[in-house]
Amino acid sequence: MAMSLRQLRIFVAVAKGGSTLAAASDIALSQSAVSAALSELESLLHTQLFDRVGRRLVLNDNGRALLAEAQALLDNAQKIERGFFDRSGLAAATLKLGCTATIGSYVLPSLLARYRLAAPQTPIEVSIANTARVSSLVANFEVDMGLIEGPCTEAGVKAIPWLLDEMVIFCSSRHPLAAQTKRRVTRAQLRDARWLLREAGSGTRAAVEQALLPYLHQFNVDIELGSSEAIKYAVAEGLWLSCLSSVALRDLVDSGRVAILDTDLPPLTRRFYLVHHQKKYLSYGLEAFLEHCRSYPFPDVA
Repeated sequence: MAMSLRQLRIFVAVAKGGSTLAAASDIALSQSAVSAALSELESLLHTQLFDRVGRRLVLNDNGRALLAEAQALLDNAQKIERGFFDRSGLAAATLKLGCTATIGSYVLPSLLARYRLAAPQTPIEVSIANTARVSSLVANFEVDMGLIEGPCTEAGVKAIPWLLDEMVIFCSSRHPLAAQTKRRVTRAQLRDARWLLREAGSGTRAAVEQALLPYLHQFNVDIELGSSEAIKYAVAEGLWLSCLSSVALRDLVDSGRVAILDTDLPPLTRRFYLVHHQKKYLSYGLEAFLEHCRSYPFPDVA
């Protein structure tokens, strides 16, 4: 008996749902039909694909190896099916994106508005999360591609260097360091200050630590917040320092609520990246969006 696309679809559904019951609900089959198809696939491959943990089915090493291949094959099959209805590929498939918070708030709106002019019919879904979560979504084929603020460490994910972003250290205009205009803020003053930072797993947090720790060695992280918006408005209240993308601060700098500090540190920059799974089939629509991102006129600080 040859392996079928139906068996692979059921396998992927079980992998994502964690049980035959969840998979049956997702793909509108009976639980017994799902269980039978999964048993047939394991028998055909002469291996077990899941570890049975209570009522849950957890991918083992064989299952994880098959998942990427199965998802890529299903994507290709879906593309073939759609190709008979929409030769352009732009209107047929939903483009699923994962995006980090800073990019989602300050880059993506303009990026999507420009793309909509070129592809007015393409459905687009966007999931906003931190860099670690978006990388995981890409690795598990839950989104077609990701736009992230730091390097990706997920196996099997290709990272394409994209925009260069400037990071700045800032405080409230009422903070004592903001009034220090005759000399630069020193590293000792930065170490002694109270800091607000993004949560662990955030691309911004990783970039800040990578940029500052070699020079400050340590600093006083008072509070962690999961939103750059929350951080900049909290800093504006007067107690803390923080470090964020310069594009995130334009409104508060222009209104005079926060001040960018002049320090004796070298310029702080980081790369944004476009990421997709190495085995992801790049459809016409996905290729078009990737090219649109590459041509985006972001103010590069290099």
